[in-house]
Amino acid sequence: MNTLEFSFRSETLHALPSGALYWPSQTLLVVSDLHLGKSARAARFGGAQLPPYETTETLTRLSNDLDTTNARRVICLGDSFDAPTLQTALPDSDLLTLTRLQAGVDWVWIEGNHDPGPVQLGGTHRHSLAVGPLTFRHIAEATPTPGEVTGHYHPKATLSLRGRALTRPCFLFDATRLILPAYGAFTGGLHSHDPALTRLMSPTAEAILTGPTPCKIPMPGRAPLS
Repeated sequence: MNTLEFSFRSETLHALPSGALYWPSQTLLVVSDLHLGKSARAARFGGAQLPPYETTETLTRLSNDLDTTNARRVICLGDSFDAPTLQTALPDSDLLTLTRLQAGVDWVWIEGNHDPGPVQLGGTHRHSLAVGPLTFRHIAEATPTPGEVTGHYHPKATLSLRGRALTRPCFLFDATRLILPAYGAFTGGLHSHDPALTRLMSPTAEAILTGPTPCKIPMPGRAPLS
């Protein structure tokens, strides 16, 4: 699998094509904004109808990343489910898959703004978690702890390539903070030039576009593309 290796707070991290983050020295896989059960929530509350297999697709991607990295630890950076207690609406097959993925893995659910963490499921539930020089939470703080790793914003960036615009979910990082893309299927995204993101990131921030071959560029909206 193609990954892009980069340094953050003197730690070597890998951006995976799926939007997951792997920290080899900690055998740790980090994913954000799974939004499991998005289609179930839409069906329950009358929202836009979505394909019913989005949770299965997300869990399959997560299974593949666990198999590829052999990660023994997982951190889900909040908004793991699309609404509180929504795990009770998931098909049994998806719940069994999730249980299988958790087996033998140190699994941490970080509290998100959509859900407080699926307390009925296995794993540890935390508001935030510090591991070495990195601190994991759902939403970036206005004054961050150096080494802050978050999600929430579903960042995406656009790259002009041979006259065509290529838009993909992306990681954003600078010397202080790292924001992960949304991992779940059909989650949408916020362009990196949006003020909600440009006010968080420094002028030297970079973006890593996800996809079959992740690529690193200056963060659109914070620095000119060369």
